[in-house]
Amino acid sequence: MKKVYILFLLAGIFATSRSQDVAEEVPTTETEEEEDPFYKSAVNRLSSSASNFGYDLYRELANKNPSSNILMSPLTIATALSSLSLGTGQRTESSIHRALYYDLLNDPDLHSTYKELLTSLSSPEKGVKTASRIILERRLRLRLEFMNQVEKFYGNKPRVLSGSTRLDLQEANDFVQKQTGGNVVKFFKEIPSSVSILLLGAAYYKGQWVHKFNPLETVVRQFHKDEQTSVLVPMMSAKNVPVRYGLDSDFNCKIVQLPLTGGVSVMFFLPITVTQNLTMIEEGLTSEFVHDIDRALQPVTLELRIPKLKLSYETELMSTLKDMKLQSLFSSPDFSKISSKSIKLTHIFHKASLELNESGADNAPTPEANTRHFPIEYHMDRPFLFVIRADDNGALLFIGKVMDPK
Repeated sequence: MKKVYILFLLAGIFATSRSQDVAEEVPTTETEEEEDPFYKSAVNRLSSSASNFGYDLYRELANKNPSSNILMSPLTIATALSSLSLGTGQRTESSIHRALYYDLLNDPDLHSTYKELLTSLSSPEKGVKTASRIILERRLRLRLEFMNQVEKFYGNKPRVLSGSTRLDLQEANDFVQKQTGGNVVKFFKEIPSSVSILLLGAAYYKGQWVHKFNPLETVVRQFHKDEQTSVLVPMMSAKNVPVRYGLDSDFNCKIVQLPLTGGVSVMFFLPITVTQNLTMIEEGLTSEFVHDIDRALQPVTLELRIPKLKLSYETELMSTLKDMKLQSLFSSPDFSKISSKSIKLTHIFHKASLELNESGADNAPTPEANTRHFPIEYHMDRPFLFVIRADDNGALLFIGKVMDPK
């Protein structure tokens, strides 16, 4: 398994020594994972598995859209698939569980653990609003045990379409709007025809920085989309910002982690040059790798510039999930625990919205005691990738790439 070297930028020079305060080697062997106390928790192990599905899902979508902005909350789709697996026979259950990396967990109380994970992520302090649901074809008689289990572990009963286009559209949109605190409206423009099983996942997040930015320091600056093209965008700025920082020499990118309120943090991956694409970084992302980076980053203060972000993204994921070895869900699945009728997955829709502006807590930044003070600049003036995670269990809440902040 690949070893990751996090090197730190000191006084403008890339350090290559592996001495104690300059570089830290982070092994990602399975032995090391087992010894890590973080993975002793069933919730954390499940979170890591569902997040790895999220990284896979993002990768597939990014490969199809190399030059576009992407924003996803993959956990909403993982939640819908996990709840769907309650209605499957063994063959189809195995397919879903492999995609979600459940086959590595050996957790007999899998769905109870997922319920615990969802409860931890739905706390008002985190500020993340999500919706996941199974919608099924009209006139389908559902097995009572399936309905009760989905509601017990995942919080919402599956919905059978009524056959009234207007009522079904209103009900689905009202559900998403309510679950996301009124922030994701008109999820569907229309209910698609020929629905057998439809999965939906939606999420909204307006992040609050632990250390807010001064709006007076926000200035319109150039964002370089590539060597030839740039756009003017509002860029938030601050000096002597306490962050956790490192340089990944393999991916040739600088990494900064910033805290958000509610026990959430964002990790930015910024390529060294504007000419470098993000594919190499995307291909290397796993839950374990990001967790190891989280442990290896060092506290420093730096000059930070980051574009104000207001992103919204929606997509249909059927072809993407087919490419993730879930083709059988669309062709000949066993959903015999849902209904006696032969049914299959026909649609997967996802929508995510995110805002990161100057707002945050009022307290002034207080650097950690061991913070290094170097003249480091971290100017996010070119395409970058980011992940937003829950600090306590590492759950991947959002992942995205910004090719053009406008």
